[in-house]
Amino acid sequence: MATMTPETLVYKRPLAFTDTPTHYCPGCTHGTAHRLVAEVLDEMNLVGRTIGVAPVGCAVFAYNYFQTDFVEAPHGRAPAMATGIKRCLPDRIVFTYQGDGDLASIGTGEIIHAAARGENITVIFINNANFGMTGGQMAPTTLPGQKTTSSPNGRDVELQGYPIRVAEMLATLDGAGYIVRRSLHNPTNIRKAKKAIRTAFETQVRGLGFSLVELLSTCPSNWNLTPVESLTWLEEHMLPYYPLGDFKVAPSITAAKI
Repeated sequence: MATMTPETLVYKRPLAFTDTPTHYCPGCTHGTAHRLVAEVLDEMNLVGRTIGVAPVGCAVFAYNYFQTDFVEAPHGRAPAMATGIKRCLPDRIVFTYQGDGDLASIGTGEIIHAAARGENITVIFINNANFGMTGGQMAPTTLPGQKTTSSPNGRDVELQGYPIRVAEMLATLDGAGYIVRRSLHNPTNIRKAKKAIRTAFETQVRGLGFSLVELLSTCPSNWNLTPVESLTWLEEHMLPYYPLGDFKVAPSITAAKI
């Protein structure tokens, strides 16, 4: 058996990660998203100057996993807290890590106005189409007909309205600089997600304004699927409603050749 050496080691814990067991459910892609952020912070040498903001939700314990300063915001208020931190400490890299039950529900006003103001912060937005932490209730991103603990017969759009496409909505705002949607359901798309996360952080480093990366994510526990089944469900059901792509890339970002 070959001995593993530093020259042959190709997979290790990012320096931006702490050595902490995960609290996420098996198959949840929150952990994948965390690792991508950590790898980007390592590669850009930003760990020592980064401040993360996590609100209430599955990501509430994000501060356990990153070797960066971190603060916890009230439910939905991470963009407001990030705005205050960035304006007081403009030399720091500030990012929020938010789920759909947080950002697209109680935090809708905060995220819209942060984008409209063009705040120079980065948002990592996890869309798994339900309120994951509190038991799988219907969220603003729950698909039409999707069953949840609070919509056991499926989301009825005549009663509960249609899902909110956050990326498309924010892309209409003049203050938004970089707004994209990626997915975490297979290796190819995970690599594309990492590239987008890096571009979002580079947008902030260059002072080019508000950036958000929406990541379609799995929630096997609340979807009542196995981890493998949940990946297939995401691909077959979420991708048609939430198409992947770049929804706003400001000319200044393109000109910077990021």
